[in-house]
Amino acid sequence: MQKMQMLYSGKAKSIFETDDPSLLIMEYRDDTSAFNGVKTSKLANKGKVNNYFNAHIMSLLEKQGVPTHFEKVLSDTEALVKRLEMIPVECVIRNVAAGSICKRLGLEKGLELKQPIFEFFYKDDALGDPMINDYHILALGWASEQAIQIMKTLTFRVNDILKQIFQEAGIILVDYKLEFGIQDGQIYLGDEFTPDGCRLWDLETKDSLDKDRFRQDLGDVVEAYQIAAKRLNIEIPA
Repeated sequence: MQKMQMLYSGKAKSIFETDDPSLLIMEYRDDTSAFNGVKTSKLANKGKVNNYFNAHIMSLLEKQGVPTHFEKVLSDTEALVKRLEMIPVECVIRNVAAGSICKRLGLEKGLELKQPIFEFFYKDDALGDPMINDYHILALGWASEQAIQIMKTLTFRVNDILKQIFQEAGIILVDYKLEFGIQDGQIYLGDEFTPDGCRLWDLETKDSLDKDRFRQDLGDVVEAYQIAAKRLNIEIPA
């Protein structure tokens, strides 16, 4: 598989074309950002940890019937993925109140919700990733009604799978975001599932094992990611 020109460079990952038009190489960098790129830094080994973390989760989901874009790990910081036409929305599941929903609805951080909350957000950093609903997506042609239902179904399916697995590892899956894309008419889970895009709390202490450690200047960001990975039996080469 030949790595060719860079197609896109985001806040923490770069995407490269390959000699196969249906496949891309996703490179995880050590760059870290928060608040839509306002706060940035480089954290040693973060790209490597996230690459193996994502590979483990995506492979696990694939085995449980969730179609993903993940193909295989190529190196410590690179993975081969399907080339998708990304749907410009984020699908968010909240099991526990934290982050923006607390500010938006005046909820106490840590409030355990009676059932998971699903939310759509428009993926646009310049606009602050505003919250949207099905009507926005349909009216603006971002996805069909069928695609919306598939994204919702798959997002809840991921929750059913991962919430239990994380709990068994002594971790609360507080919330997370997913992104989806299309190849040959089929919808796949794209982007990544790492501590960059979810909130993970220690079951006993409620300590953050995710990017909130960077947002809130708590320190030991990558170390927390590694703790979560170890509990989930994710092997990260030395």
